[in-house]
Amino acid sequence: MKITIKDIAKLAGVSPATVSKIINNYEDVGEATRKRVLEIMEQQGYRPTYSAQTLATKKSNLIGVIFAGKVNVDFNNPFFIEIMNSFKKTIGGLGYDLLFFSNEQFHAHQEDYLARCRYYQVDGCIIINGDEIEPSIHDLDASEIPCIGVDIVLSGNKSGYLMTDNYKVSSKVVEHFYLLGHREIAHIGGNPNAVIAGLRTDGFRQSLREYGLTVREDWIVHGEDFFEESGYRAMKKLLGGEELPQAVFAASDLMAFGAIRAIKESGLRIPEDVAIIGCDDIDACRYIDPPLTTVRQDKVKMGKLAAYMLSDLIDGKMESSAVMVEPELAVRKTCGAR
Repeated sequence: MKITIKDIAKLAGVSPATVSKIINNYEDVGEATRKRVLEIMEQQGYRPTYSAQTLATKKSNLIGVIFAGKVNVDFNNPFFIEIMNSFKKTIGGLGYDLLFFSNEQFHAHQEDYLARCRYYQVDGCIIINGDEIEPSIHDLDASEIPCIGVDIVLSGNKSGYLMTDNYKVSSKVVEHFYLLGHREIAHIGGNPNAVIAGLRTDGFRQSLREYGLTVREDWIVHGEDFFEESGYRAMKKLLGGEELPQAVFAASDLMAFGAIRAIKESGLRIPEDVAIIGCDDIDACRYIDPPLTTVRQDKVKMGKLAAYMLSDLIDGKMESSAVMVEPELAVRKTCGAR
């Protein structure tokens, strides 16, 4: 008769989940318990497999990770990587492993995420927002598989999402510029097809109006993405206009880095000639010259929240929910008083 994780757990006097944690080398198990379970596994000649684990616990302990979108985010984006590092550490402590889904073959073969999630029997998914979201993401959202979205709105009965309050991001930027005496403010936005880019741009327009400032559409320039080259090209366009804005709000820190490069190349000074504020507060903001004033998104908190929310969705402890994370201004050297 084939021995299972459940049998090992019974012989050791522990739960199947504890045996699973020991098999997967999690650290939150006492050394004496770990040693006893490993000795019993050796005595019984047990060799663990994911299928055996699934049969014993009715869970695969696998979480699918999806970087969504035809123009998807990837491991070059420090903002999402910091969130994923926090998520990985937290969800790992809850007993789960991660399974990353590639979409490189997805478009060629018209496969779908839902079918693959069912095939691998994942317990849930974390979905990271990109641009031009595939229709199959909506199928997964509407399915029986618990999902948590980061910077993407999910509405399924088994889904939830979290994001920074992007209207407050823009409001904090405009308010700070206003208090410093800047009245002529431009915006470098991300891809206009991206939800987050749209929210920040809408929030920027709304905040200008709240302070009685003029919304100049020729000073709202969008890039292809949130990366440095897009910010550089957008800033070059602003520099080529008839009038130069006093201050610029870039929708990401990487775009702000590109804008700073363009400003310096033109012979202008930061912040004396043009002030600039970014968004995300990635580590490099502290080391660029001058250090970048930015809106801090609490990436560690977002990763932890995503992990705990997904775990509660899987365990049926939480219904579909949406969480807005409060942003915070990190003031450095790229904006000064007029």
